[in-house]
Amino acid sequence: MNRRSLITLLSGAAAWPLTARAQQVAMPVVGFLSSAAPGSSVDRVDAFRQGLAETGFQEGRSVAVEYRSAHGRYQELPRLAAELVGHPVAVLAASGITATRAAQAATTTIPIVFHTGGDPVKLGLVASLAKPEGNLTGVATLGKVLVAKQLELLHEFVPTTTPVAFLVNPNNAVAHEEIDGARQAASALGHKLLVVEAGNEHDFDATFNAVRRERVGALLLQADPFFSSRRDQLVALAARHAVPAISPYLDYAAAGGLLSYGSSLKDALRLVGNYTGRLLKGEKPADLPVQQAVKVELIVNLKAAKAIGLTLPTAILLRADEVIE
Repeated sequence: MNRRSLITLLSGAAAWPLTARAQQVAMPVVGFLSSAAPGSSVDRVDAFRQGLAETGFQEGRSVAVEYRSAHGRYQELPRLAAELVGHPVAVLAASGITATRAAQAATTTIPIVFHTGGDPVKLGLVASLAKPEGNLTGVATLGKVLVAKQLELLHEFVPTTTPVAFLVNPNNAVAHEEIDGARQAASALGHKLLVVEAGNEHDFDATFNAVRRERVGALLLQADPFFSSRRDQLVALAARHAVPAISPYLDYAAAGGLLSYGSSLKDALRLVGNYTGRLLKGEKPADLPVQQAVKVELIVNLKAAKAIGLTLPTAILLRADEVIE
């Protein structure tokens, strides 16, 4: 090999790492911001990846995903959102209203795909469902309406003379609005509503002690990502204190809780992934209408009912989409 050939070969070899790095830079990066730990919602993250795959994007091959989780510490969300914006990311996906608000405050230019409960227009996220405008679009599940329906279910086996409790996370961006809605719904059914709070896992014991002390007939859990991530702890506490509890998360009853009534979050996160992929392909948030997940399911766990000495009304069993025995 002559000297010129050797120099050419070495020059080409030296360029290989640069070429690899250039290919990595060319791969679009998506940010995924969540209030709860990713490990506590693996199925939902998988659903998000499925939605990406529907549009031709495979994580690690054609798209990179940067995950940021507040692990229940909601005050960390603004910093985490700013970190993703500064990365930078091509699209920012946000799960939960508090994470969405943090993402919205962090950027007005990077497209944001959200999943949240309630009305995105009233929450100030979009101008309208059909024409979002701005840089946000996403998926909305039922909020205040869902709380009212959950209270109606509890009303079927809780006498009106008995108070019901509503467990909320005070760090949740819409906690006060949901409390107001729950109070109105409980009052319409003739129930006194006891509001109890838990902002971290250490608050739960005091919360359930208050529920027992006030002799509440049943407990409604707020749709909150942190509560979802502490599902097993909440199931165990409800069983220990023998309090009937209903959750908006469908996996609550499957994990041993009494009642689940809500929308499928896996379906919602799949749609978020799908919209994220479409934005990566060049579509604009303003052209993607907010999708509404209006289908709800009722799951009943008869084993959990028997464990606390509760006989559920036949009407509830007949309405159930699934009965776990």
